[in-house]
Amino acid sequence: MSDTEDGWADRLRANREEKDDFFGEHPQSPIPPEERDDFDGLDYFDPDADYRVEATVTVHEEPDPVEMETSDGRTVRYERVVTFAFELDGETRELHGYKQTPDDDALFVPFRDKTTGQQTYKGGRYMELEPEGELSDGGEVTIDFNLAYSPFCAFSETFSCPYPPEENWLETTVTAGERYE
Repeated sequence: MSDTEDGWADRLRANREEKDDFFGEHPQSPIPPEERDDFDGLDYFDPDADYRVEATVTVHEEPDPVEMETSDGRTVRYERVVTFAFELDGETRELHGYKQTPDDDALFVPFRDKTTGQQTYKGGRYMELEPEGELSDGGEVTIDFNLAYSPFCAFSETFSCPYPPEENWLETTVTAGERYE
């Protein structure tokens, strides 16, 4: 493993420890208060550099609205603002990035894959991308599936979470990020 990958994995582990501390102790944790004493950390797949992929960007100048169903039966409206094309498991794949409002800094990238409902949360997982600068057609960004996480509704029914739309269902196994067993 190279020094660059080593540093990346160390930063990822530190990020995970910080998140575990938040989930176990913070008043705004999604873990119900009565369950926090027994919480000993989230489950994660081992860091894997193969799940850090370079994606080519296609910006949608006139974003299409996308209605996403939520865990509490409502629907929420997002706009598809960007498409990412990348290689994973030897095939070209696509994921879409969404925003609720044009002012949102981060891109919301919810997805499902073949681990969904088995090794990962049944409602799918999320990633958030905060690209440096403005995205442009043909530009590249790194998508790191090691940062994929379960939404708060995986831990408590008091949260309402959007489910990934079918266009973000990957027909492959992504053994990276948070597990949910």
